[in-house]
Amino acid sequence: MIISHDLGTTGNKATLVANDGRLIAAVTVHYDTDFGLGGKAEQDPLAWWDALAQATRELLASAGAKPEDIDVVSFSGQMMGVVAIDDAGDPVFPSIIWADTRATAQTDRLLDVVGMERGYQITGHRLNPTYSLSKTMWLRDTSPDAFARVRRILLAKDFIAFKLTGVQVTDRSDASSTNAYDQRAGTWSEELIAASGLSREIFPEIVDSTTVIGTITADAARATGLLAGTPVVIGGGDGPMAALGAGITDASSGAYACMGSSSWVSVAADAPLYDPQMRSMTFNHVIPGRFVPTATMQAGGASLQWIVDTLSPATAADYAELLDAAENRQASGEGLYFLPHLLGERSPYWNPHARAAFVGLLRHHDRGHMTRAVLEGVAFNLLTGLRAFADCGTDVDRIDVIGGAANASALLQIFADMWGMPVARRDLVDEAGAIGAAVVAGVGVGIFENFEVAATLSKRSTGYEPNPEATARYAREYPVFLDAYARLEPWFDALAAGGSDA
Repeated sequence: MIISHDLGTTGNKATLVANDGRLIAAVTVHYDTDFGLGGKAEQDPLAWWDALAQATRELLASAGAKPEDIDVVSFSGQMMGVVAIDDAGDPVFPSIIWADTRATAQTDRLLDVVGMERGYQITGHRLNPTYSLSKTMWLRDTSPDAFARVRRILLAKDFIAFKLTGVQVTDRSDASSTNAYDQRAGTWSEELIAASGLSREIFPEIVDSTTVIGTITADAARATGLLAGTPVVIGGGDGPMAALGAGITDASSGAYACMGSSSWVSVAADAPLYDPQMRSMTFNHVIPGRFVPTATMQAGGASLQWIVDTLSPATAADYAELLDAAENRQASGEGLYFLPHLLGERSPYWNPHARAAFVGLLRHHDRGHMTRAVLEGVAFNLLTGLRAFADCGTDVDRIDVIGGAANASALLQIFADMWGMPVARRDLVDEAGAIGAAVVAGVGVGIFENFEVAATLSKRSTGYEPNPEATARYAREYPVFLDAYARLEPWFDALAAGGSDA
């Protein structure tokens, strides 16, 4: 059997998968995030470790599995962060996670030396404060005493893999999320690292996602209940891993949308996709030699969670009632729009100063209208990513949806109507990352012959067809949504320049 861990933004999901790909059991243990003004977003890496150990013990107990039944362990992990560790392997600072946008000055310095277009050509990504390279520079500049103790920079799943094995490496998918990786050469970028002023020595060795990096140590075995000597496969970043779990293995697989805290639309390809407008980015796939062009917004599912929390439904029934109310209201159809930039924005604007905003509120608008506007705002924003793909010759004619917010039927019908294409929920809405990690683990130790098994482990379930009238209406309203951001962007930047979010 395989244990895969999906280290997300809100918690770690441990999943037990049979060697034929059947999902046997899953356990999630949550941890906290410290959000603050100025773009702060931090987590405690040792809280991840505690969550992983607890989830593993509970998983074995709930499934009645013995430690010797586990053939391999692997990971899917949140990307674009920084875990800075010292010679002893202890964190010298909280993890600066993907959502953190404080490194604007450091990004500006990279842009002065390298330039945006050159950076995009090297990495497949814009140079931006959300990436690991700028965050590491920020840590050096703002906490020099802590940084003086740094021996290595890891990403989330790399740190947990190190805690299990004592080995410090990363994989190509996570490396491609750092702004320090030369995607064409397949190595760390000497040019970008030199521009950052950081030492090449703090960056770990890069290996394929399927690499067995070591085995579980005696100390890790005592903490997790696993057997010392169990193989550990490094795994990959949660975006590419979710693509694999959704069955997106090559260009013929179509497209998918992931509706986690951050949300994205993505496809698989044999080469990076370079958008002249740089709206999208390209990660390395966890499948060697393949890539996942992606358009990621900062707060997709997080916007839905925010409106639910803000309007305070107390029970699951209240939550369902809120979504029902949204389904029976108009938002953009009444001139009400929501800009879903609660954590700044990546695709398509790449503006850490962007703010969320309701635009067009009227006295009769209630919580149903506001929730509808949030759902539509997320859909409008992701539409820009789909259009970027089309502009670069990658047409999408159907899309599968995974992630927690994929359970919201109202959202999926809005997707179908707005995007003008069939949309289907995968039957493994919450488990795609874990299933992807299990496939990578299985390929790594020879349980699975190849990655194509992923396409057999989930299927399309509920489908939604576009309403042509709604599609035509949204086509008229989409430019209004874009215009609202364009008009507010100078105001967002003025707020930042004036120190209002410092």
